[in-house]
Amino acid sequence: MMGGFSTGSSAPDMPPRARVPERNDVSDLLPFAPPTPAAPPAEEAAPEAAAPAAPVASDLPLGPTGRPMPVLPDPKPVTEHGPARVISMCNQKGGVGKTTTTINLGAALAEYGRRVLLVDFDPQGSLSVGLGLNPHEMEKTVYNLLMDRTTRLEDVVVPSGVPGMHLLPSNIDLSAAEVQLVHEVAREQTLQRVLAPAIAAYDVILIDCQPSLGLLTVNALTASDGVIVPLECEYFALRGVALLKNTIDKVQERLNPRLEIDGVLGTMFDGRTLHGREVLERLVQAWGDHVFHTVIRRTVKFSDSTVAGEPITSYASDSGGAEAYRQLAKEVALRCLDV
Repeated sequence: MMGGFSTGSSAPDMPPRARVPERNDVSDLLPFAPPTPAAPPAEEAAPEAAAPAAPVASDLPLGPTGRPMPVLPDPKPVTEHGPARVISMCNQKGGVGKTTTTINLGAALAEYGRRVLLVDFDPQGSLSVGLGLNPHEMEKTVYNLLMDRTTRLEDVVVPSGVPGMHLLPSNIDLSAAEVQLVHEVAREQTLQRVLAPAIAAYDVILIDCQPSLGLLTVNALTASDGVIVPLECEYFALRGVALLKNTIDKVQERLNPRLEIDGVLGTMFDGRTLHGREVLERLVQAWGDHVFHTVIRRTVKFSDSTVAGEPITSYASDSGGAEAYRQLAKEVALRCLDV
């Protein structure tokens, strides 16, 4: 565990509140259940006085990235679900906050009414552990979905404990898939194929990638519409970004032309240190508007929520970390969901 962010573990010792979900707790899955009825159209409101003009950039306070911090609207309400945007959390460096961001961004989007599927695509099972599950006690995982054509998506999906958010769990078995997939035809499209039934069921699918640029990560990028790159605000975290960008470009060119970078997210930021501020400044210089205005600061609440097996948005709902991920959810919705 580093800076309050959990990097996961394949050790048998699990958080003390681990739970085993019941299969009958996924009755709200779509399209495996009747579709959610559309909300009745809202009555037209009486005309109101013109709203005050939005502040221009020069009037806005500077955010931690050194740019004017915009006032972000709440995500638009949805009356029906799907098709989902598939987003990979990708960085070949470990311990930068991929899993923490996947859990808490997903939970924040679920709070705003989005139906969310989290995919644990790391053999360490960090995402599953962070939601209070013991991946070593799961009957079926994403490995079975990849390697056994008789396994259906609804056989593997489990509830996350957050209303409107579900999980495809993983464990160490997934490490064998990287070897076995080498001999498969169209091996890079395997995850895309098994996730196809979920596209119509959800609004967002978030894939938590392993800290490498191997075949599993290439599968995730091939299945995705966008990539979010969590990047620790430390010097060493900047060094491998060029290699990651090259991998994304190759997947875009050869396998998935629709793939794009949705954003780069500064994590574990400590504004009290000159080093942290300089790294964030360099990040904005290198990536420009790809860098999210939202920055995730260090806080012990992330470690506590991981032990509790729930997102920080429910464990410490009023904390700065929870508010930061709600702000990120607004920014993600504005950039790539509500367009």
